[in-house]
Amino acid sequence: MSTEVETKTAAPARVIENYVDGRWVTSRSERSLDVLDPATLDVLAQVPLSTPAELDDAVAAARAAFPGWRDTPVIERARILFSLRERLTADADELARLVTLEMGKTRADARAEVGRMIEMVECAAAAPTTMQGRILENVSHEVDAETIRQPVGVCAAIVPFNFPAMVPFWFLPFAIVCGNTFILKPSEQVPLTQNRAYEILHELGLPAGVVNLVNGDAEVVNAILDSPGIDAVSFVGSARVARHVYERAGATGKRVQALGGAKNHMVVMPDAVVDKTVSGIISSAFGAAGQRCMAGSVVVTVGDARERLLEPLASATRELRVGNGADPDVAVGPVISCEARDRIGGWIDRAASDGATVLVDGRDPGRSDGAYVGPTILTDVTPEMPVVGEEVFGPVLAIVHVDTLDEAIDVVNRSRYGNGTSIFTESGAAVRRYRHEVEAGMIGVNIGVAAPVAFFPFSGWKDSFLGDLHAHGPDAVDFYTRKKTVTSRWFTQEGGTKLFGEH
Repeated sequence: MSTEVETKTAAPARVIENYVDGRWVTSRSERSLDVLDPATLDVLAQVPLSTPAELDDAVAAARAAFPGWRDTPVIERARILFSLRERLTADADELARLVTLEMGKTRADARAEVGRMIEMVECAAAAPTTMQGRILENVSHEVDAETIRQPVGVCAAIVPFNFPAMVPFWFLPFAIVCGNTFILKPSEQVPLTQNRAYEILHELGLPAGVVNLVNGDAEVVNAILDSPGIDAVSFVGSARVARHVYERAGATGKRVQALGGAKNHMVVMPDAVVDKTVSGIISSAFGAAGQRCMAGSVVVTVGDARERLLEPLASATRELRVGNGADPDVAVGPVISCEARDRIGGWIDRAASDGATVLVDGRDPGRSDGAYVGPTILTDVTPEMPVVGEEVFGPVLAIVHVDTLDEAIDVVNRSRYGNGTSIFTESGAAVRRYRHEVEAGMIGVNIGVAAPVAFFPFSGWKDSFLGDLHAHGPDAVDFYTRKKTVTSRWFTQEGGTKLFGEH
């Protein structure tokens, strides 16, 4: 979670509002946080750190709206998503601009994120099909059984700073189309994108209380976890906080999906196509300045791959331009804050003191006007070094060398995380073995970022995920609905009961 910070300017800033019960409301909290542009450190707005009482207001509104929304025909709920999709598409450039402004991503990266946001809405709109149950006649003599799906109730999501457009929409459209009401707690570091998304939702004329937004910090998070009026919680963030969310929300009987940290490995075999592999690694390791839970942050070279890969990878990395993501010539934008910048620099220092060689050094990228860290490559790294085991969450790539695929799989499987991994090779046999034996939930074959599209689940393993049902895809419908099985028998006249209308 963020802490309150000193700002560069004392000029009045826009104050973000909450959205509760179908209207924008000014927070009653006396605490607030400056929202900074990480590229310039200029103040963009002030976000309130709302109180638990304000969260209670949203819960009450969502609970009151639930019966009517649950009973709204599913096709009508889906049609609202059709309209939402059109509005988001029309507003895509503005949403991408906000992502760049408050999070720092390059404009191309931000546009791709908004595209994924829209894709989630498109997938969720299939609910009239995906929510269907099952029926079987004659499970016994003249007895039928059917399973139907019904919404869970009031659902909440607590989301991170690194995908202010996409990650909230891993949850919101699926929750509401399944008939639930919804409360979002956006990251206090990046509230602007979802503020705009909720303006669009407001214009669609949803019934009051169906969607709500409460800004805040850890105090609101804990209020969500403890609230008896919330039935399900979705979380994306660090592994430490994911465990806190999972345990505390679970203790109050909530359904929980908690997506945690990652340390994703990319294995490069000797037969990998070098230029395509370099492109995939760079996109994975340095896109979004390495601030992605699917970023590849460790490369494991096998056999001769190290000699073939290292020089072209280092050369291409040195050519990446660091700067403001709004500049179309920039490849790597700032990290989220100066605190993050200093923490990432500390990881590079520590790796060097542990014996790693800093082949490409991003600690001084030539920019002092924002929270900048340049792309960094560490070589002579061993699997035991902390930089291999812990999440750095910045543009830092560690390279480990092994002799065999067996050793590479062992390095990957030592990690306590299991979000994603990739292998670069032209060998089908190597791919078959790797995908079968590796302990991670998302696998890329010659793909640097193996994040699935909306109609497949985001299926992390180990400390990268706590829960039973993953985000989006068919898991989303399972998470946001409860199954009810009905077993029925109808007596006929022959069974001793008169039919209706008979005398």
